Amino acid sequence: MRIDLDGTSLLTDPILRPLATGLVHRQPVRDVARVVDGLDAVLISHLHHDHLDLPSLALVPANVEVLVPSPGATIVKRAGAHTVREVAVGEKVQVGGLCIEVVWADHYGRRAPFGPVGDCLGFVIDGSSRIYFAGDTDVFDAMADLAPVDVALLPIAGWGPRLGPGHMGPLEAVRAVELLQARIAVPIHWGSLVPLGLHFLRLSYLTRPPTIFGELMRARLPRVEVHVLEPGHTLPL
Repeated sequence: MRIDLDGTSLLTDPILRPLATGLVHRQPVRDVARVVDGLDAVLISHLHHDHLDLPSLALVPANVEVLVPSPGATIVKRAGAHTVREVAVGEKVQVGGLCIEVVWADHYGRRAPFGPVGDCLGFVIDGSSRIYFAGDTDVFDAMADLAPVDVALLPIAGWGPRLGPGHMGPLEAVRAVELLQARIAVPIHWGSLVPLGLHFLRLSYLTRPPTIFGELMRARLPRVEVHVLEPGHTLPL
């Protein structure tokens, strides 16, 4: 997700190339130069290859600050980033006109196959709007402490047919919206990456989650706006 708010531009967990560590991007970024132009910072939620992709980071200008969980700074610097800051839960970082609060995520962050176990984070971006980027996480009760938010960017699926611990499906994401008292919900982390060899199939586990999420939201939280964005689409706030 690229977030442009109050004259400041952020990019979250970028996958900017068609193939990333055995996963194929079903709708790869068509105009990388536009996506990375004018960025102030990149937010990395955890060290998994489908969230911290070094060749994608190498496409970001080297002077853009990268916020990464511990102990990811050494890894990120391999991509050529000049300004890398390791952040931890509870920190608040000023980037341009925005205050970014680092929050906990319920996930497991080992970088396969032999890499370190890193922290897993979410970010609350506070300016004229309050935006929560969840990273990868299961729903947890302390999400209520982050309320209210204007926009919740919530993972609702994965790249495999089954979700393990530390993930949300559509039902869990609805509970997260409720805890966060979100005004707008945008489902993310669905339908984009698929294991190599399966990318030419139209698999329901990739395409159905946002439909299920929308149906559940209409039934349980009808006053919350739900916006399903395809890659390349934008949502004006």
